[in-house]
Order: sequence, then structure tokens, then C-alpha cells
Amino acid sequence: MDPRYSAQDILLCDLCQTAVLQSHCELCHVNLCIVCVGKHLSDSSKRHNVVPYKHRTSTPNYPKCPNHTQKHCELYCEKCDVPVCSTCISSGKHKGHDLSDALKKLSSKRKYFEKDLKELEKTIFPIYEEIASDLNSEKENLEKHYENLTTAVTKQGEDWHREINIIVNKQKSEIDEMKSKHLAALNKQEKEIKQITSDVKKSIVDLKKILDSNDVSLTSGYKSRNAEFRSLPPKVNVSLPSLSPNQINIEQLHQLFGSLSALSITTEEHGYTMETPEAVSCSLVKPLLDEPELITTIDNGYELGIYSVTCLSDEEIWTCGGDKIMKLYNLQGKVLKSIRTKSRNEPRDIAVTRSGDLVYTDTDTGTVNIAKNKQIQEVIRLQGWKPDYVCSTSSGDSLVTMYSDDNKQSKVVRYSGSTEKQSIQFDSKGKTLYSSHLLKYISENRNLDICVADYGAGAVVVVNQAGKLRFRYTGHPSTNKGLFNPVGITTDSQSQILTSDFYNFCIHILDQDGQFLRYIDNCDLYSPWGLCVDTRDNLFVAEFSGKVKEIKYM
Repeated sequence: MDPRYSAQDILLCDLCQTAVLQSHCELCHVNLCIVCVGKHLSDSSKRHNVVPYKHRTSTPNYPKCPNHTQKHCELYCEKCDVPVCSTCISSGKHKGHDLSDALKKLSSKRKYFEKDLKELEKTIFPIYEEIASDLNSEKENLEKHYENLTTAVTKQGEDWHREINIIVNKQKSEIDEMKSKHLAALNKQEKEIKQITSDVKKSIVDLKKILDSNDVSLTSGYKSRNAEFRSLPPKVNVSLPSLSPNQINIEQLHQLFGSLSALSITTEEHGYTMETPEAVSCSLVKPLLDEPELITTIDNGYELGIYSVTCLSDEEIWTCGGDKIMKLYNLQGKVLKSIRTKSRNEPRDIAVTRSGDLVYTDTDTGTVNIAKNKQIQEVIRLQGWKPDYVCSTSSGDSLVTMYSDDNKQSKVVRYSGSTEKQSIQFDSKGKTLYSSHLLKYISENRNLDICVADYGAGAVVVVNQAGKLRFRYTGHPSTNKGLFNPVGITTDSQSQILTSDFYNFCIHILDQDGQFLRYIDNCDLYSPWGLCVDTRDNLFVAEFSGKVKEIKYM
């Protein structure tokens, strides 16, 4: 008896479902009674190999049919994408559908399962773990942030109380001083009145004495002072001081005190991104050349130097420098297009969007602008901050480095169009990530890290997509190079980071974790500034000399 069934099971023919089975077709995986063997063999469209049921080869581990409990699904319906048993087939429900061996189909599906498992384990799960870790970090920093916010409000209140107390104490002091002057004036007049009153009393006594005596000497010596006493002393008039309090304007008071920005909690459908398995599998490892090669030199004619270069395609590059004109060149050095900014100053930096439009930052107007269809449109206008450098991301966002109007703070802000999505300024301990220096080129890596060349700090500062510090690179401890002065920065298909070292006339190449790989210092570089890499991983270097050099390094 078939081990798939218990001793109480009656094994019936798969075709007629009534007679006890006697045979088995090993090619069709069908159990047959004596009568149905002939019917089965009459189907000449397929090959058959009918053997006695007891002599069939070992039974494969086919899955049980969910609709027919005593049957096993030996076939797989390609159209319905389900395993089926012989009863399912004979029901006519799968008539005309392509059928395949169930075990072979399940075996082929295992490859997809293994692929899914690999992606879950190697890509998806680690990202969710990182997101969870970032959320925990945010929660840990939440208490400190709100504590600092409360401290700031308390300090503002203390400052106000201190100033108010100064005003109150000053006016109290003025009141005491006025009171003293008032009292002194009254005391002086009182003293004068007492003296005159004493003199009047004496005159009265002297006159009575004269009248009561016949002494001629007293009479001859008397001199009347009545005329003097009739001249009354001036009266002291005092205008009493009073307080004229201004009405408290609550609304104005709130404005003067300062206001809290609103708490904004939003969810973003595509806030987190990851590379697709196809993109990961298509990333070919490219070794670095032993000796980088100079391919092309383009003389752009910028007398005041070139600040930035960005690729529109593998054959066209945008540049900007010490004037107000941004120029598009082909690799033969021909100007294909030029765009003049609207402001009085040259653009600070340029970038190309995914749709091929040119974006530039303007510190003069505090704006980020896009040149589209020969028209310049303002996308972002900053208040209290100035835009520095910009890059376009794989998701279509813009990353902008910026500094405060007082030149004391710097940060990186992510924008979707004109909407601010993310601000990166402090590390997990509340310390500033970036120096206050104005020069900070920026690039997004293939692993979505945000890479900033912080010239003022002498470091490349790299944070992950959530803004969490990954590492700082402060130069390779080489004996033949001076201080590290990073300016331009870009990344390539291998997630390698390239940054220009202005005063050392070279390019540093790092891996995605900040490990130094090599220098590019053999291509007659002169004060390298802006950088970009095309889809072929050819490097374009904008020199302060007014030239762009194309270099092959992989």
C-alpha cells in the first residue's frame, strides 16, 4: 500500500474515481484501474509508461491537494499558478491550461525564494534595523532637545525679568531721590518758619516789657520789625511725581519675547529608499588604474577661475566661475549654451536635476533657482540663511549647504521642490557637524550617504540618509603632502568618494567607509576645485586656472 495513505484508505482510480487502482503511469503521474488503462493509453499526444502500481518507482513527495484530501498534487497549472491533482484536472476547471511537473515547478520557485531571502537578509532587514536605530537615536535626543528648548525659554524669561527688574529698580531709585529732594525743601522752609516764629515771640516779649516799664532807655532802644515780619516767606510748591504706565499689549509682548516654530509631524511615502536588487547585481567592480590618465583638457576661458562643473551627459558639461554666465560645453570645448543669472553676483554652485534642468545657488539673493525652458525660476528663498552649494539626489530631492547671516552656523537641508524635508546640523551629542566656514561642496553617494567637503574644518564629513554621522576623513597621514584642504567632492558607481585637495594639487579617493585608497596627482593638476563624474566613471576636474580636465582613473 502507498505509504502516503493509512491502512484504512481505499485507493481509487484517478480517472473514474470509482474502481480500485491497479496501474500507474510514471510519465503522467496518474493512478489507473484496469478499465481506464486503455483510455489513458489512447491519448497519443503524450508518451506513457504504465506499470503495475506495486512496481512504480518511489513516490515523490508531492504536496497534498487542499480541495481533495486523499489526492496529491503531482502537476502544476501554469495559468492558475497553483498545484493540482488528477481530480482537479478531470473536473475540467483547468482544461486547456499548460501543466508542468509540480516538484520541478516548486524547485524552480525555490530560486525566487532564495533570492527573496537573500534580499531580505542582506538589504531590506539591515535597512529596517538602521531605521529603527535612527528612531531610537531620535528618541534619545528628543529629551535633550526639548530640555534645551525649555532652557532657552526659561533663559529668555530670566533675561526679560532681569531687564524689567533693572527698569523697576531704576525708577524706585529715582522715586527715592525725588522724595529726598522734596523732604529737604520742606525741612528748609520749616527751619526758616521756626526761626521767624522765634523772632516774633521775642518781639512780643520785648514790647510787653517796654509797656510795663517806665524805663526810658528801653523805649529809646526799641526798633520795630513788624514790616520785616509782614513780608511772608515764599511758599514751596511741589509737583508730585506720578507713574504713567503704558498699557500692556499682549500680542506685541509675545512678538517681542519670541515665538516657537510649530511642531510638524508628517510621513513621507518615499522618505526611505534602497537600491533595487537589479541595481545591486548590476554594480560591477571596477579596479583603480595604476596610473590615472588625462583624456581631455577644455579651456573654458574663465579669467577668474572655474568653481563648479557638473555633467549633463557623458558628452556635455555645465560650468560656472567668476562671472554671472553659466556655460554648457561639449568635450571638444565648444560652447553649446549659456545662461546669465539675474543677480549682480556669480552663481555659487550648479547641479543638474534628474530631468536635465540646471539648478544654481545665489548667495546675493539668498535663493536657489532652476533654469528651465530658457527661463530662470526661483525655487527656494531663505530667511536668515544663505545658500552655499547644492546637489541633486537619486530621489529627485535637492541637498543644499548653507550658512547663517552672521556666519556663525552651517547646516545641510534637504528640499523636495521648495519644501524643506530635513535639516542636518548636529550630531547625536548635540555638537555641530560642520564648521562655520562658507565653503562646503556636497554630494550624495550611491549608498545614500551625504558627503560634505568642509574646507574650514579640513575634513570630509559623511552622514547617512537619516543625518547620523558615519565618519570624518581628515586626510591621509602621508609625509609628502601638506595640510588637507578639501574643496570639491563627488562620488562614483563604486560608492567611492573623490575630493579635491586645493593646495596640494591632487584628488583623494576614499571608499564608502572613509578608507583612503589613492591620490590622483599625476595629471598636471593646478588648484583643483569643483568635481563631477559621468556615467562611465570618468572624472571632470574644474581648475582655478580656468580649465576643465577629464581624467580616467578606473
